[in-house]
Amino acid sequence: MPVIPVDETLDISHVSGNAPDIIKRVAAYPSVSMFAIDGDHEKGTGYSDEIVKRMVVTEVSIVSHPEEPSKKVGRVVCEMEVHDDMVNRTRTIHGGCSAYLVDICSSIALTALALSNGRSVDHVSQSLNMVYHSPATVGDKLRIVNTTMTMGSRTMSVRTEIWNATRHRLVASGVHIKMQPSESKL
Repeated sequence: MPVIPVDETLDISHVSGNAPDIIKRVAAYPSVSMFAIDGDHEKGTGYSDEIVKRMVVTEVSIVSHPEEPSKKVGRVVCEMEVHDDMVNRTRTIHGGCSAYLVDICSSIALTALALSNGRSVDHVSQSLNMVYHSPATVGDKLRIVNTTMTMGSRTMSVRTEIWNATRHRLVASGVHIKMQPSESKL
């Protein structure tokens, strides 16, 4: 299993939830721990690294599944404000940006659950299904709630809801299915 480098000095006082501190540190600083390029977080995350850097993880929890108490569920809540680089020509959050937020934030939830189970944190997207419910405009605060659904031996799934905390409405929702990558043949 690959090891994610964790800086023990990273502040997690703003992160609630029952996950161990080491998992909170990985989840709370994804541009440092999970999305760094070649292990160098100064290089950014690649696509839209500035968006990830503005995101604040406010909760990381590992809880019993409400329908099947023997199973665990990862829950991660992220918050951020809508900025100009996230909107379309009508000045509302771009559908592609919403899908990007679902991709990134749901991956954090899956990583938190995988770490709590001692499992591999390497996973790649298989499908990402989105539903767009209402717009969010520049300055609106988003609350992105991610809850894992399944974590099998090869595939895993997570549900994400992007809430407009300013206007109290659902902006978008998505289901992200990921899988363990195959060995490289290169």
